[in-house]
Amino acid sequence: MKFNIKSKEFRTSQKQMSTRLLMMILVLSSLVAAITVDIVNPVLPLISEDLEASKAQVSWVISGVALVLAIGVPLYGRMSDFFELRKLFSFAILILAIGSLICALAPNLPLLVLGRMVQGAGMSAIPVLSVVAISKVFPKGQRGGALGTIAGCIGVGTAAGPIFGGVVGQFLGWQSLFWFTFLLSIIIVLGALYALPTITPTVADGKHRRFDLIGGVLLGLTVGFLLFGITQGETVGFASFSSLGSLIGSLLALLGFIWRLVTAENPFVPPVLFKNKFYVNSVIVAFFSMFAYFSVLVFVPLLVVEVNGLSPGEAGMTLLPGGAAVAILSPLVGRISDRVGTKRPIIAGLTIMGISTLFLSTFASGASPFLVSLGVLGVGIACAFTNSPANNAAVSALRKEQVGVGMGIFQGALYLGAGTGAGIIGALLSARREADNSINPLYVLDAVSYSDAFLAATAAVIIALIAALGLRSESQ
Repeated sequence: MKFNIKSKEFRTSQKQMSTRLLMMILVLSSLVAAITVDIVNPVLPLISEDLEASKAQVSWVISGVALVLAIGVPLYGRMSDFFELRKLFSFAILILAIGSLICALAPNLPLLVLGRMVQGAGMSAIPVLSVVAISKVFPKGQRGGALGTIAGCIGVGTAAGPIFGGVVGQFLGWQSLFWFTFLLSIIIVLGALYALPTITPTVADGKHRRFDLIGGVLLGLTVGFLLFGITQGETVGFASFSSLGSLIGSLLALLGFIWRLVTAENPFVPPVLFKNKFYVNSVIVAFFSMFAYFSVLVFVPLLVVEVNGLSPGEAGMTLLPGGAAVAILSPLVGRISDRVGTKRPIIAGLTIMGISTLFLSTFASGASPFLVSLGVLGVGIACAFTNSPANNAAVSALRKEQVGVGMGIFQGALYLGAGTGAGIIGALLSARREADNSINPLYVLDAVSYSDAFLAATAAVIIALIAALGLRSESQ
């Protein structure tokens, strides 16, 4: 009897150790991914000078990654239903390492952009496969804490990435940033092969279903053309050939994707997902909350540089309170959502986000940087209350065999919301640049276009809040 107790204790201890190792790898990979996205932002002028490229050309060092992330996340989610998770995750991190190596050795801008897009092809696996791994390893009452830890790491990476990139890039050169991500990626690959458990794909039964590659490509084209069209619309106008043509291409790809849903035997996205109202509402929350959150991250630095005359480094510091709030609060909120359910934290978070973006629109735009930072702090607190509970809500709404594809679509909605938010709000900012009166009737300062931009972000939060009311309550 004593032997059996010891054996049980040993197995429990061994399981806890493997869980800790799993979380270490997921934490490190999420941190590296978040840093890698924004690490080059402060050194874009150096890259432009070294590679003799214009500002518009060098912006593709950022845009290229965003495009591939939005396309790749849903693809990896669906692939996790067909391929063993440890191998798929390790393969993706290896792609990230290869992309980093291409960037570090790139002698010209086209190769650098190619390397960044390869990086994106690897990075896009990390958010969705991390959620899939957590959903399959952790029981329902423990997922929130694990998801909150991952969200906290993303907050740390988002806040620290530009600071680290600016300091290291200035003293060691922009190439050193990619050597850094290359070495860390190799470490993560080795750790993933050792620490990740063997998780059998859900599509591994006797009748092995075919992977709907055509449906996946059509979904990728829909998202890719949409983001490219919005990006071009922001820079050269929505009536331009590149913007209008891309948006038409996105519409045609969407029609093809819908046709595939109806006609394919096993389509890329099972139609039953769209009948799951709790899951659909969680996706809407993800899209519009990230639409607003990312708009704040992008346009607050522009506001304080243009209106308040801060340097780029000082402007980046205005985002620190929000990033710190996400990093500190996300693990705590995740554990709270395990106890009280996901709906209440999400509604609380979106309420705080709406108040904060309205505060930025009404009182902070054109006022002191301190007031701007206060609004950013509120948005960061809101993100902590919204992000990991929304992930948890989506996972909880799905059946086991739907987690891969479902969370791929969910995570893709986050990146699509971020990309469309930056593009649409940027276009609004440009259109309202010469306006005399703000759409916000309470606004009385001089930065009218920024007030309108943050008011539009508030409207996006309201849509997310309406969707949140339809999430599964604790008793359901």
